[in-house]
Amino acid sequence: MTPPQQRRVLVVEDDETIARAVRHRLAAEGFDVQVVGDGEGALAAHARSGADVVVLDRLLPGLDGLEVCRRMQAARPVPVLMLTALGEETDLLVGLGVGADDYMAKPFSMRELVARVHALLRRVERASQLAVADTVIRAGDVEIDTAERRVYVRGAEAQLTRTEFDLLCRLAERPGQVFERERLLADIWGFSEAAATRTVDSHVRALRRKLGPGVVRTVHGVGYALVRR
Repeated sequence: MTPPQQRRVLVVEDDETIARAVRHRLAAEGFDVQVVGDGEGALAAHARSGADVVVLDRLLPGLDGLEVCRRMQAARPVPVLMLTALGEETDLLVGLGVGADDYMAKPFSMRELVARVHALLRRVERASQLAVADTVIRAGDVEIDTAERRVYVRGAEAQLTRTEFDLLCRLAERPGQVFERERLLADIWGFSEAAATRTVDSHVRALRRKLGPGVVRTVHGVGYALVRR
């Protein structure tokens, strides 16, 4: 029997202590780990061999993590987990807007980082299975082509990140139904922690900017629902 292909993780981190710890823990989980310490090196590594997941520091010498993420997604889309020491909402939203799928604030738990890397890989696999189904979902003014991973609002295409698309698809499965934040975390990100629900809120805000404020509504402060018209 042919052994399963080893999944590759590119770690982009200029703090040698953090980089060494992340590499050791991911390698212990069976990943093929490559570490680089700057943005230019990250882009070169991505162009040369690619990766199944990128763990990317927000603050890097030279090109910062936001620009690295933007260029990676433009060249060859890849799941990105962004590490940040910045807590301001604006920085987080910008990171998600350039294509980051998830983020963690420093200091972070190595156990949680591993869980989120695994969750990103599971999401890619689910997206591939969904694309094979060749399905078009319609909910009000929104049309979702799951095979092509395209979204249209009143006929005009909306440019969504991978995570925004997956989140919208989940909400569109049952328009009008309320999905609690913890449920969305489990379904989309693969884990459920009350402290991480801010991730969901940030992506919903991005969806509202791109699709219109009335497309996704907040229900009693506990969850979200796609408006059914």
